[in-house]
Amino acid sequence: MELFTENAAVPPENRRIARNGRVIDADVYRPAARRGPVAVFSHGFGGGKGDFAGSAAFLARHGVGAVTFTFCGSGPHDGNGFPTDKMTLLTETEDLLAVADFAQREAWSDGRLLLVGGSMGGMVSALAAQSGADAAGMALLYPAFCIPDDWNARWPDDAAIPETFGLWGVTLGRAFVRALRGLDVYEKMAQFSGHVCLFHGAKDGVVPLSYSERAAEAYPDSELIVFPEEGHGFSPQAMQDVNRRLLERIRSGLFFPSKK
Repeated sequence: MELFTENAAVPPENRRIARNGRVIDADVYRPAARRGPVAVFSHGFGGGKGDFAGSAAFLARHGVGAVTFTFCGSGPHDGNGFPTDKMTLLTETEDLLAVADFAQREAWSDGRLLLVGGSMGGMVSALAAQSGADAAGMALLYPAFCIPDDWNARWPDDAAIPETFGLWGVTLGRAFVRALRGLDVYEKMAQFSGHVCLFHGAKDGVVPLSYSERAAEAYPDSELIVFPEEGHGFSPQAMQDVNRRLLERIRSGLFFPSKK
């Protein structure tokens, strides 16, 4: 069966990935076609594995395997039991590295990996690529590269950070802020040689467009696609456009250059 031609959908399979004392809830979208690349989707703050289910199913129908998962301690969608006040960008990076390793070892995967992340999941995807994830490319949707600036400005002194505090209905802990001290995601961007596609809304009121503009300059092989009327989180119409663009770049070899 030819890769990248549309096939009947294969229902997602639930998997539990144990790593670092945590069990990650994941859904596998196995393609009906022969072995091929795999995309791992990382959701944003307070989200869950269902946030990118439509995109994962779309890619799987076209021969690209996909995995969605819920970060441990991420909020109401996580049933892992890991406390939300222990979750940090570093624990989420560990989770993503575990899922990426799992995805690349699946029988239907040829090992080529695309990291796709939205908002905080975009930030974590970038950190995972800097922490050993063997990714051929990345697609970052309104990536929250502003997180260190925002929280370090709010509490510049460790002594002032409360034991716990709330954000958008999720209880976070002191560890979340302390893990951001000295964290500069831009510092190692130049070391990533794969293609990076950044998607950002011009009306994003949570993460200013300037953060993606800076990333586009820092990554050696990148493109920035700006949606003039989108905010933080894309409309269904914009996501359809994103899915189409991802598939186009996979088919063209931009994300996955042909194996020799």
